[in-house]
Amino acid sequence: MLYLWLYPLHTEFSFLNVFRYLSFRIIYAAVTAFLVAFVLAPPLIRKLQEIRMGQHVREDGPSTHLSKSGTPTMGGLLILFAVVLATFLWADITNRYVWLVVLATLGFGAVGFADDYLKFVRGRSKGLTAAQKFLAQGLVALSIGLVFYFLPGYSTQLSVPFFKNFTPDLGLLYIPFAILVIVGASNAVNLTDGLDGLAIGPIMIASLAYTIVAYVVGNRITSEYLLIPYIEGAGELAVFTAAIFGASLGFLWFNTYPASVFMGDVGSLPLGAALGTVAVVSKHELLLLLVGGVFVIEAISVIFQVASFKSRGKRIFLMAPIHHHFEMKGWEEPKVVVRLWIIAILLALLSLSTLKLR
Repeated sequence: MLYLWLYPLHTEFSFLNVFRYLSFRIIYAAVTAFLVAFVLAPPLIRKLQEIRMGQHVREDGPSTHLSKSGTPTMGGLLILFAVVLATFLWADITNRYVWLVVLATLGFGAVGFADDYLKFVRGRSKGLTAAQKFLAQGLVALSIGLVFYFLPGYSTQLSVPFFKNFTPDLGLLYIPFAILVIVGASNAVNLTDGLDGLAIGPIMIASLAYTIVAYVVGNRITSEYLLIPYIEGAGELAVFTAAIFGASLGFLWFNTYPASVFMGDVGSLPLGAALGTVAVVSKHELLLLLVGGVFVIEAISVIFQVASFKSRGKRIFLMAPIHHHFEMKGWEEPKVVVRLWIIAILLALLSLSTLKLR
């Protein structure tokens, strides 16, 4: 909104010309989202404590987690508010891609809110059933996938990392592919959110990586130089991903070990979906496997654990997702978190190198 209100006045007030620069708006979207999250977190935590909106901990998990029972959850509401507010303030809200990613994020946020609310009402760690959750996520993702497919000028070709000439066109199959990317990313982040600060760290790292990706694909000169698809208007998504980074940074202040608040499904599900939707818009869907490598590892560990137990009656890990496996092996929680952050940083750097190595 600030862009639409203030930039037209640059002819009278030359200093307002700064709003035309995407880099300026990216930085201030991050700063705005950080300040909103940082300032509003304490009163939100107090309110959640008053209504006893606390986390219900699995009894079959690591014993060290039992002390976390009752810690305020649904802090993801704060992240969503900060992201949406900062995006609307600093992005060009006439941009269709901005609206698509915001609506996708809010749609998955509604699913996460329903799940967290049912946990609160029932007083246990189970909210929506797996079938209900996947159905709701699938419907939201299907809506987004259909919009993409019928969007004038939008390509159904894939950009494959490390290959400049291999761009397979999925055609109608792009719709289920987009659904898989968005729903998969959402649930992978959700599975990772099991330790203090564990999920929010890689989310920050991935959002920074996709800020760069969105900026590059939305710039005709840079995209042509790097031989990657140019997507007109996609650069505005860098404002959105920067807002995710800023809001996550503000939330991390209170989510770091020992956490004062958890994001809950209302935070993890939409943030994962947001990253997935940005990956789809920027035509770097497959890159998300590398950028969000920690989320992929966590999700695969659960899949392998379940498959192994059902087929052989044996477990591969002491406990899944894999972060609990390391805890069961005696690693302290902060050590598990920081080491997975390190892996996330290295994977993000490697993913960005693919923009040049083709």
